[in-house]
Parts: sequence; C-alpha cells; structure tokens
Amino acid sequence: MTDRDIALLLADAADGVEVGIAPTQAVIRGGRRRRARRWAVATATALAIVGSTATLALAGLPGDGHQVAPAVTQRPTPTPAAFQDAPHRTTLATGTDQGTKWKVFIDVWGAPRDEAEAQAQLTAMAEYEESAPDVRKASDLIGKVAYFVYRGYGDTTSPVLENTVVASDAMADTDLTSGALPLVPGADNPVRLGIGSVSKTAERVLCHIKDGDGISLTKAPTSDATDNVEPAIRSAEGSPYNWFVCVAPKGTEFESAEVTALS
Repeated sequence: MTDRDIALLLADAADGVEVGIAPTQAVIRGGRRRRARRWAVATATALAIVGSTATLALAGLPGDGHQVAPAVTQRPTPTPAAFQDAPHRTTLATGTDQGTKWKVFIDVWGAPRDEAEAQAQLTAMAEYEESAPDVRKASDLIGKVAYFVYRGYGDTTSPVLENTVVASDAMADTDLTSGALPLVPGADNPVRLGIGSVSKTAERVLCHIKDGDGISLTKAPTSDATDNVEPAIRSAEGSPYNWFVCVAPKGTEFESAEVTALS
C-alpha cells in the first residue's frame, strides 16, 4: 500500500469531520456548506480538512521544495471539455515579501469526455507531477475538472491545494472556501497567506486579519498584466469558480474571509 493509498483511507475514515487549524495551520470556511470528499496529499502525516468543494494540504508537508515541471507553454485553446495535454495555468497573485518574490498560481485540467481521453489526460498530468485526487481509475475523471494550486516563494514552489469537481459545479452567491498557510514556507512561520474560491457572481471578498484591519478585494480587470498580479478576485481558465488571494501584513495573520456586497 502506497502513502497515497494510506492518505485516501485516512481521508475516507474522517468523512463528516471538520478539523480545526492545528497542526497544519489550515482552515476552510464556507457560506452554504457543501459535502466534499477529502483528500490528503501523498503522505500519511498530511491532514485532510473539509469545508466545501476543496481540500487543503498545507504548511510543512513534504514537497516544500517541489518544482513544478515542465513549464507551461502557450498552446491553442482545446475543444471545450476535451482532452488536454497541458493544464491551463493562471497566476492568481504575485508580490514581494522582505525582498523575496512570491506568487500563487493554479493549474486547471478540462473534463475528459470518455475513458480514452481520461487515460490520456492522466498520462499528461504525470508529466507535470500532478495526480488527480479521488481518481483511482481513468473513468473516475470523466466529466470532472481537476485543479492544483501552488505557492511560490523565492526559488521554492509548493503544492497547497488540489481537487476534482464535476465540470458543471457552481457555487452560490455567498459561498466561499478559504484556506490559510504561511506565506514563507515552514510550519512555524506566521499564517499570512489566505487562498480561496468563490462563485462567479461574487463581487467583493473581505479578508479578516488577526489584530489588524480587513483587506477588501474586488474583481480584477481582465487587462491585468501577468507579470504583476495584485491580489483580487480572479477567474481561472477552465475553473468553475473564481479565486482570491489575501496576504496579511508582517506581524499579523490571516483569520477568515467572507463574500460581502459592494458598498
């Protein structure tokens, strides 16, 4: 039995349980709660946490030195819901912390239409060192979108969130799923980085900062440059949800987030 098999069994055994912030320093908060199967990333020490449609594997897990490979090249947009030989990669946010550049990005794989496309896509995923969660055989991937969120800090790129969802899935107006982890890799560092998903209709997200002022995010203009991506609510090609990233100032921590109306 592999570590990944053990992790899946642990996740299944924990079904129906919501775990707090320790020891992975991760939390998921939601509006309307939605059941989702959990997934722990390839290690028996990873803690699976459920709240909505996604599962987080964060802070101090093996793989903090993981480099995503190979680099994504520009390719023509494939036929909708067809096999992809490379993910759609979207940068969700970038910045500089104490002189070190950081970024958060997401890889999204479209939903295969049949078992042949699903098998080909699983093979392509392996080239990117990505493995679709909840998928034990190729047919499990049919009709599902797989996505993988990464944190980059300096020369280190770490996977922080992964999930598979039905391509037609949608979140309600106030639904929100968020997780928190250190901006700087290392379990003992402050939990400053908040990452979350919201509905396509959400216009504003308020990030609550421990012992600090809140951070208000609105939808980003479509004309944003990809080399300087300020935190905002952003779409990611192929994803049924929009995404946001909050960074708490040095000396504080991310606490929670909520969808609010534009004032």
